[in-house]
Amino acid sequence: MARTRLIVTGTPVGDVDLTVVTPVGTRRSDPLPLLVALDGPEYSRRAHLSSTLRAAADAGRIPPTRVALLEPGPRNERYAANPDHAEALTQHVLPVLQTAYATAGRPTVMGASLGGLAALQAEWRHPGTFGGLFLQSGSFFRKRVDDEEDFEFWDRVTTFVTHVRRARRRRTDARIVMTCGADEGNLRNNRQMAQTLAASGHDVTFAEVPGRHDWRSWKAAFHPHLPDLLARAHHD
Repeated sequence: MARTRLIVTGTPVGDVDLTVVTPVGTRRSDPLPLLVALDGPEYSRRAHLSSTLRAAADAGRIPPTRVALLEPGPRNERYAANPDHAEALTQHVLPVLQTAYATAGRPTVMGASLGGLAALQAEWRHPGTFGGLFLQSGSFFRKRVDDEEDFEFWDRVTTFVTHVRRARRRRTDARIVMTCGADEGNLRNNRQMAQTLAASGHDVTFAEVPGRHDWRSWKAAFHPHLPDLLARAHHD
């Protein structure tokens, strides 16, 4: 796979650094599905995302897929339910990517922990941007449920989660797939978020998988859920 570094300047959260990974034998002008990975370098280095997608494409499970690996920068500030990050991702980063590379259909976005929260917020605030959301162990903190009050952006996170829980109708038609480890602290709030999204009419699948809140567990949870989501998004 070929790798190209990009810097998107002038966003509401400052410069966003990313690497675009393109399947060998394809060109920028070839319309390919686009997967946007928050915490992209970690997904690449620790969860071997690119090789997972290549193997799925070689097996015919998904079409060849272009991947944008986004560096988090100041991670907590950006990913902890920051509306400026949602705007930066949807109104700045994606337009640059879709100008530079031909894209087939709406992109899919993925993220783990705070990255899962940020991915949901981006689509929630800008519905219709993404065709699929792959949310792993999202930090969907709730007051009186989670013991994370010392987290510096606790109020911002819990306010957004409450806003989602109060929705009475579907906000987005994106397909949402959530995974969470059976042995981690975020399991309860992920179950509740999945139930909330389903109750308001969203297309959501929740998979409780073995593991903890770590990259090894997130990598193990790719199969079959991530290829299935990408395959369904491609056929929409």
